[in-house]
Formats: sequence, C-alpha cells, structure tokens
Amino acid sequence: MRFIRPAARPAARGAATASPPAAAPQAAPVPDRVPLLHRSPLTFGYLVALGAVGAVVTGLALYGLRSILFSVFLALFATVGLDPLIRWFQRHGMRRGWAIVTVIVLLVALLVAIVWIVVPLVVSQVQALATAIPAEVARLRDEGWFDQANASSNGVLGQFVSWVQQQAQSPQLWAGLGEGLLGFGLSVVDGLTTGFFIVVLTIYFIASYDATKQAAYRLVSRSHRDTFVSYAERILQNFGRYLSGMVVLAFFNSVYSIILLVATGVPGAYLIGIAAFFITLIPLIGTVLTTVIMSVLAFIHSPVSGVVVLVLMLIYMQVEAYILTPKVMGKAVQVPGSVVLISALAGSTLFGLPGALVAIPISAGIILIVKELVWPRKEAR
Repeated sequence: MRFIRPAARPAARGAATASPPAAAPQAAPVPDRVPLLHRSPLTFGYLVALGAVGAVVTGLALYGLRSILFSVFLALFATVGLDPLIRWFQRHGMRRGWAIVTVIVLLVALLVAIVWIVVPLVVSQVQALATAIPAEVARLRDEGWFDQANASSNGVLGQFVSWVQQQAQSPQLWAGLGEGLLGFGLSVVDGLTTGFFIVVLTIYFIASYDATKQAAYRLVSRSHRDTFVSYAERILQNFGRYLSGMVVLAFFNSVYSIILLVATGVPGAYLIGIAAFFITLIPLIGTVLTTVIMSVLAFIHSPVSGVVVLVLMLIYMQVEAYILTPKVMGKAVQVPGSVVLISALAGSTLFGLPGALVAIPISAGIILIVKELVWPRKEAR
C-alpha cells in the first residue's frame, strides 16, 4: 500500500518563515581575583621584605659608587658644555671630525698645564699664604689707626682679625682648601686621579657624542621621535650655551682677580684667582663671595689696597652683569636668583662645592624643559 505524505501547510501570514537563531553560549563568569595579601600573607610579606632588602642593597651600592657616578656626571656636563666650542670651530670652516680632535687636544693640553704648572703653583701659594697672613695681621695690629678703629667697633674688628689669623694658622683650613680645589673633597692625589678619569671620560664622550645621541633617540617610538629629537636638541644646545657661558665668565673673573691682586701686592694672588674661578662658576653669588674674600685679604695687607680692590671689583660686577653676561650667555636660559640660591645650598649640602656647581646646571636644564615642553603644551590646550 502506498503512503502519500500530506503536503505541508502554508505558513501563516505574518509568521516567521525561519526558525529563530540559537542563542550564543554565555561566557563563564570570571571569578574575582583574590589579592595576594589575602591568599597568602606569608608570601606577600616575604616579597615585601625581599623588595626592601633589594632597595637597601641598591642604595648602598650607589652610595659606594657615588664618586664614580659623580665623575660620570661631571664628564657628561663637560661634554655638553664643550659642544658649543665644537660647533664654533665648525662655523669657522672646520669639519666636525677635526673640530673634535682640536677640542680633545686642547683638553689634553689643559690637563698637562694643570699637572705641570697649576699644581706646583697652588702648593707654593698655600705655603706662602700660611706664613704671609699671620705676618700681615701682626703688622696690621701695629698700625696706629687700628686701635682707634677697634675701639670704635667695640672690639669687633679685633675679634675678626684674630679669627682670620687663627684660621690662617690652622692646618685644617689649608688642607680643606687644597682638597676643594684639586680633589673635590678628596686628597690631592685622589683629586688628580679623579680629574684624569674625568678628562678621559670627557674625551670618550666627545668622540662618541653624536653616535650616543642617535642611539638614545632610537629608543623613542618612531611616531614621537621627530618631536622628541627637536626638543632634545634645543634643550642640549641651550644647556651647552649655559655651561660654556659660565666657564667663560668664571675665566674672565679669575684673570681679572689675579691681575688686580698682583697689581695691589696682595700675597697669594694666583691661589685666590684659581679659587675665584671655581667659586664664580656659581652665578649670582660667586662673584659676591670672591669680592668679599679678596677685599678682606687686601684690607689685611693694606687699607688702601682693600679700598682699591673693593671699588674695582664692584665696577667689575657691574660690567659683568650688564656687558659680559648678555654677550657671553646670548640666548642661553637665565636662571632666577632664588633658584640659584636654593640649588647652590642643596648641592653644597650633598657634595660640597662640586655639588653646588652641578646643581645649578641641573636646575637650568629643568627650567629649559619647562619652557620648551611644558609651557607650550599648556598654551596649546
């Protein structure tokens, strides 16, 4: 018997012709992650203690390497400061390779001059001052006007002169002075070794300056590299102008101080001039400090010499502020006086005179970053 399958009924009007799609399987709920502190307090405490021990070990290692790290920073600052000199040679028709070689030769010549001329001169000047200042103080006390001036100042002048005499006869003062000039807080031998190490590092950094910058720029993503390179080059150039300008102004001050002290017959003129070079690397307050020191020593030598030195140094301060500084610094960043004082105090507290010298350029670099990067972005919003 033949079975006939009945025809399918037509779909009702308005009814769906296709079956509804199957619902997508729901993802399994992700369980909330329990913090490590709650899951395993012992493991959490162990990791925290291990991190603290690692931080302490790292801090001790950096503290042990502080002199080397500080020398590296000085070499980097010297490299950035010498780059404007290399560019100056390039602007006068010299290729960059020969300009780098010329600067390296000048550095080597400077190192040889320091070893063969400056160091013996400083040692002889220290010995001469150690004997000359007590004799000058004794002669000053024998002057007829000294007793009247001391009585007019209620004994303050006599106490000050006595303090100067005691300091001049103190071996710790001259030892500390020699360390500050030659060794940056170390002995003379260690200072020369450190200086040689800094010069060698500076020579290496100068020779590989462009390659090092390009390698550092490659660490930045390509999409932001052009902008980063533009800002970095502007900041480095301004930073280099600032460092080189500080050195040039300090050199002018040192030469002027030596000529002035030699002309007035003040003993230890060359030693004071070398010290003035390092002190006047600190802007704003360096020239004031050297003026005070030079005037006091010149006054002890002779009241007339003291007045002459004070007047001529005040004139030089005006010339430096209104003529030399605008010419030498040019477009370099200007550091506010309050920032200079704070940076000098903080740097000298940490590392003495070298710390003050390094802290101010770092502050100048931060100001450059704020002016070149932060302010334009704030204004663009």
